[in-house]
This record gives sequence, C-alpha cells and structure tokens, in this order.
Amino acid sequence: MYKYFPLGDSAFIIKAGNDISPEIHKKIRNFAHVIEIERIDGLIELIPAYNEIQVCYDPNEIFYTDLLDKLKDLEKKAAKSKKTKTKLIYIPVCYEKEFSIDITDVAKVNKITEQEVINIHTNSEYLVYMLGFTPGFCYLGGMSEQISTPRKKNPRNKIEAGSVGIAGNQTGIYPIDSPGGWQIIGKTPLRLFDPERNPEFLIESGNYLKFYPITKSKFDEIEAMVSEKKYELKTEIKNG
Repeated sequence: MYKYFPLGDSAFIIKAGNDISPEIHKKIRNFAHVIEIERIDGLIELIPAYNEIQVCYDPNEIFYTDLLDKLKDLEKKAAKSKKTKTKLIYIPVCYEKEFSIDITDVAKVNKITEQEVINIHTNSEYLVYMLGFTPGFCYLGGMSEQISTPRKKNPRNKIEAGSVGIAGNQTGIYPIDSPGGWQIIGKTPLRLFDPERNPEFLIESGNYLKFYPITKSKFDEIEAMVSEKKYELKTEIKNG
C-alpha cells in the first residue's frame, strides 16, 4: 500500500514504506514507470527517492483530487508491472596517489592495506537510490562495511568534479566542483553532470554502478575522449 502526503499546492509525496532497501526502491521505480507511461495531463515531474516519489503537477491543468484518483487507480497496474530491468554502468576510477588523497586514512581506520581498499571498493555493484545535494550527485547503496570511514572533521573548501569518496557507510562521486568532507580515494574522468549534454545527467535513479580501476594514462585518455564527446559509456542490462 502507498501513502499520499500533500507537499504545498503543486506537489505531493507517494510513500512506499519507511525502510531503505532495494526491494522497496524497486517498487517505487515500477510505480514511477507506470505513471510515466500514462502521460497524465498536468503532471510535470516525478522525483524518486529511497522509498518515495515526489509528484510535481500543475494545479491549473489538473486538480489534486483528480490526480490522486488517477494514481490510486494505477496502483494495481504497478503491482503487476514486469519492469525489472535496469542499467549497470561501469565507472572507470584512477586510484593512484594524485587522486586518492585520503586512501591512506581509509586504510588505517579499517586496518587494511590501500590495495585492499581498492579491491573492496571495486568488488560491489552499487544501487543508485536517488540524485540530489548537487546536480547529478548519486546516493548509493551497497558499500562494504569493511571500508566504512567517518567524514573528515574539517571539510575541504573544494573537491574536484569526478572525485570518488567515502563518508560513513556510503560511497559517491562529486559531479561538480564543490566543498565536501568525504574521504577521497580516487577520481573518474567521466562527467556525471554536463548542462550541454542531452541528457544532462549520466546516471539516473535505479541504475547500478560498478567501479573499476584505471591507470593515470588511461584516465587522461578517457578524459580527452569525454571532452571530445567520443567516449562510449560501458553499460549492460541488469535485472533490477
């Protein structure tokens, strides 16, 4: 069962539960997919999160109660939805010293070697629960507790776009230059957010990410290809 909560005069939240889990998130994605294909007049945007969807609509085109009735009618259709496929995206990361400025600290906190940090970090597939904080920032699930590390006590004024970090039991990628307190263990040459690209975001909610290590020379090569818009993203279809 879904619960509906008004959010101002042109949006509301559809909540599928209070837990954070791949199963609930899959339920949210399926419902969002069913709503999208209905192409309801007046519906502006769907924003999926961990266990809920924010629905944005134009009250001049559709009344709140009418939209609510339409969505409740779609609940049964969503429950039968067979949309279980998603995308696994491979993210190249250079873990060499130039980019892994905090990997020594991560290794020390967890009493393992720096190479073990890399091995563990690249061994998982990470579910993209939602985007937020900055344009294209991915909230990921699935990181091993073996490399969990507290945020830095004193955040940096600037973290470069593409930097890959750890904060607590989460890992993530900075899509743009911004302040930040995550422990930086590497960098990807990919651009998660590019306002001149269509679509602007490289990754979307429901995707899975798989990090793999590259050398500095490979980093430079991919970075040049990305700049020239010649890089082909490595992906595969995955059961969601």
